Amino acid sequence: MTNQPNQPNQPYDPYGQQQQAWPGQAYQQQGYEDPHAAQQYTQQWQGQTWETQNHQAVSAQAPDHQAVSAQAPDPETAILTPQSPRTPRTPQSFRTPQGPAAPAGADASGYGPATVGGNARVTDAQRARAEGRSPIIEPGLQPAALTALLGLLLAGAAAVGTYALLVPLVVLQAITAAGWFRLNGMWPARQGIALGFAGALAADAALLASGRSPSAILGTIGVWVLLALVLQLRSHADPDERMYGLMATVAASALAIVAGGYLAAAADAVTVGGVAVAVAVLARALPLPTPASVVVSLLAAAGAGIAMGSVTDLGTSGAFLGAGAAVCALIGHRVASYDYPSRFVHFTAGVALPLAAAAPAVYVLGRALA
Repeated sequence: MTNQPNQPNQPYDPYGQQQQAWPGQAYQQQGYEDPHAAQQYTQQWQGQTWETQNHQAVSAQAPDHQAVSAQAPDPETAILTPQSPRTPRTPQSFRTPQGPAAPAGADASGYGPATVGGNARVTDAQRARAEGRSPIIEPGLQPAALTALLGLLLAGAAAVGTYALLVPLVVLQAITAAGWFRLNGMWPARQGIALGFAGALAADAALLASGRSPSAILGTIGVWVLLALVLQLRSHADPDERMYGLMATVAASALAIVAGGYLAAAADAVTVGGVAVAVAVLARALPLPTPASVVVSLLAAAGAGIAMGSVTDLGTSGAFLGAGAAVCALIGHRVASYDYPSRFVHFTAGVALPLAAAAPAVYVLGRALA
């Protein structure tokens, strides 16, 4: 049997065939690579490429082999001959890019104007707090006009009759339930909105059945709180999410049910209160500083209360009812402005919350001043 010489650098071929060596393998077997063997098999891109931001066009043609040979040291002499120190270069791609121009609405600090659009990473409210700004955007003139229209509808329907008042009241209760869920960032929350609206309808039915007794509102709120608690206990969500959903459902149901206070109040009180809230919200939407806007709003509501009191049996005491309803309406307006709300929030919660918050004041002051 003839002894075969050892060939450690040749791979084992199970089919008895010698594998073909790729270009430059002979140099690897000697301990180094051929710097030019693989370049002739590499696809080269012919043309120009460029970066779109801060750099000029850069030619991407194939490099000159002589230039590469002049820059790259010979692998046989690279170990024996020390390289001369080179001066570090700063290529154009490492230069500090110039920042983008400041937007048209930017102030001296470099920040742009506040927007109602969200951000995928940092919300507008978080950025506003980090910049020391208020995370509040108040509803504009259009939501205020819708609130005034709905308030005038409530005032006119109350003068017509109880069942006529039901039409704008049901609309108010539906917008209140939907707006509260959207204000809390829970949308779509169809079950919670439906539950809150159903509670409002149940309260309206109980008011009509009991002769417009306010105890029907309190009893409905208690039943709906228990119902919301039972439904949340059956949920398979995380405990934090269930608690958050429970609070939102209870608050939306309570606000929608409390708005039924217009149905329990006297007709003259609803007329005065609806007009006062309409005037107060419109005055609050004027382009004035916040303290001045609040004062103007309260004075306008008191004046509207006096004017409507002279038409009804309340007389000059309508000023107190108008001012009290305006205070509650401004609180609801402020709640709807919190935490950079979206346009949808402004046209739901921004429209309904001022009127829903004013309902208890209209009922209590109407009974006290009658």
